[in-house]
Amino acid sequence: MKCESSGGGALQGLPWKLNRLRAMGAREILHRVRQAGRAGLERCGFGLARAGAPAGAPGSAWCDVLARGFDATHYRAAAERVLAGRFDVFALKSAALGFPPEWNRDPKTGTRAPLSFGKTLNYRDERIVGDIKYLWEPNRHAELVTLAQAWHLTGEARHAEGCRTLLDSWFAQCPYPLGANWTSSLEHAVRLVNWAVAWHLLHGTAREGGMPAPPRDAAFRQRWLDSIYQHCHFISGHLSRYSSANNHLLGELMGLFVASVTWPMWPASRRWRERAAGEFEAEALKQNGEDGVNREQAVWYQHEVADMMLLVGLFGRANGVEFSAAYWQRLERMLEFIAGVMDVGGHVPMFGDADDGAMVRFGRDGGNPYRSLLATGAVLFGRGDFKAKGGCFDDKSRWLLGDAEAQTFERLQVPEGRELSKDFAQGGYSVLGDRLGEADETRVVADAGPLGYLSIAAHGHADALALTLSVDGREILIDPGTYAYHTRKKWRDYFRGTSAHNTVRVDGVDQSVSGGNFLWTRHARAARERFKSTPECDTWVGSHDGYLRLDDPVLHRRTIEFDKKARLIWVTDRVECRRKHHIELFWHAAEDCVAVTDGAAVGLRRDEVEMVLSMPGWDWRAEIVCGREDPPLGWVSRRFDEKGPSCTVVWAGDIVGTKDLVTLIRITRGSA
Repeated sequence: MKCESSGGGALQGLPWKLNRLRAMGAREILHRVRQAGRAGLERCGFGLARAGAPAGAPGSAWCDVLARGFDATHYRAAAERVLAGRFDVFALKSAALGFPPEWNRDPKTGTRAPLSFGKTLNYRDERIVGDIKYLWEPNRHAELVTLAQAWHLTGEARHAEGCRTLLDSWFAQCPYPLGANWTSSLEHAVRLVNWAVAWHLLHGTAREGGMPAPPRDAAFRQRWLDSIYQHCHFISGHLSRYSSANNHLLGELMGLFVASVTWPMWPASRRWRERAAGEFEAEALKQNGEDGVNREQAVWYQHEVADMMLLVGLFGRANGVEFSAAYWQRLERMLEFIAGVMDVGGHVPMFGDADDGAMVRFGRDGGNPYRSLLATGAVLFGRGDFKAKGGCFDDKSRWLLGDAEAQTFERLQVPEGRELSKDFAQGGYSVLGDRLGEADETRVVADAGPLGYLSIAAHGHADALALTLSVDGREILIDPGTYAYHTRKKWRDYFRGTSAHNTVRVDGVDQSVSGGNFLWTRHARAARERFKSTPECDTWVGSHDGYLRLDDPVLHRRTIEFDKKARLIWVTDRVECRRKHHIELFWHAAEDCVAVTDGAAVGLRRDEVEMVLSMPGWDWRAEIVCGREDPPLGWVSRRFDEKGPSCTVVWAGDIVGTKDLVTLIRITRGSA
């Protein structure tokens, strides 16, 4: 390969680079210098993958007998949409990308990324690659699994031929190691996992007498295996380390492990497998607390990491690699957290970042991803309480565990009187409420967790001491979500900022200081100081120090008291300071809520649930903001790159010295 220059643009993103450098220690800086040197050598052709001839047989699928108990028409229809060139890519629904699509073209902006050397391509620059999330998403090859599922269920050769067309076009358009699809080890890893699932669906399993899908072409098989080796080699040399060792590292190790047990055909495969298995388990235990909370403080990533652990555990078990009891116990605790914060309607708070990413898009039933995890966990761990929260044995659970486990799920007894945990001390979350798990429950989730994980806290939001509230399984006060990642800086800053959460903002600045889209340079430190739950009242106290950095330091302490009989929630925000400060209290309502105000109080109504918010003892006037563009306020994002207006209640005013700001939330039912 010709050695090429990385080009100009050295000053591009200089402030971000300086902030990023400050988040690193000396060892990380040395590591990154070495990685840059390695990339430079690879750009000149040194140290690239040289796949030898594969030897031996592929490994086993993730379960003994691949499931077939589905309505095949859904999978056939989904596959036909793919063959017609229709792809769902975030906010683009049924986008006409063609079949096969242009793999190096961002379908959102139309930008075509250059086929320059991947590891030195600046994928953060929209001018070069467009919206990189949109470019990468089709390249994860979820649609390959869709085609393979259709072949597995129908035996129609056009679906298997479609798999070959899709893959061969990718090999041709994305030559190793060039372009935007050879930049990120995580994207390689997710693609490998989808390839592994598709491989087994196309080839069947010996136990079920499966026959390989057409075409039975040795040359095509070799092209695929060559690319698999290149992917594994790439990941093994470019793992995310130090301040980047979050879910990216877990995902990379997942891909390397699944590939090495699915295709154990090269001398390096054993080394990759042993390294990936050991490091994945160690990271899974490190990145998820003993209370089951993922340390990135982002509920969607809790879901993604649990998915990773499921896939690694099942592929490992099927291929003679058993993970420890501690590993499976930690996964069970993670599902307990999801069940604990989930309301009776199946909603979980949207704390932290979410990008709608899925490791493998198994199901076609459009189910709730959190309930799906609990349904799978119900069978794996024999948990009737997970069954109650999961609701049904959905398509994804069937694909993962097999047809026979549907009966296991049905036989599970839902325990009476057993209450899920309400306090997750390490993660900083607590659940206050009444009649939890019943149709008429009231559920408050309070957040005093860390900003995020490691020095950059990449996926955390400035939401210390925020809360969410649902009544009768209906979301009332919400976390508005994420919306944007690499692009739309104004919106990225808003949705991760303090004003987009049900908490207090001081002097118009966020609790923590942002240094970039996935980088916080100063972290608010939050603490849950007290939590007590009795049949009559729940009490929670938390604090954070994010505003101690101000010229006149401010400490924010929040107390939440829930009087269950009176259905009153008292939220007392103590703002400890000496001088004058501007204070804003934000309350974000779900988009289906109707809000009205007379200035002194605000009424919120959703269906048969009503509540009134007021600030007794204060003459501040309430304002309702819905869908304001500049500065942004009053929005909700349920899916990545999609947003809509919702009502946000704001009380704002000046204080001098320490004050207690009291918000009273009175919950009623029926007409006012």
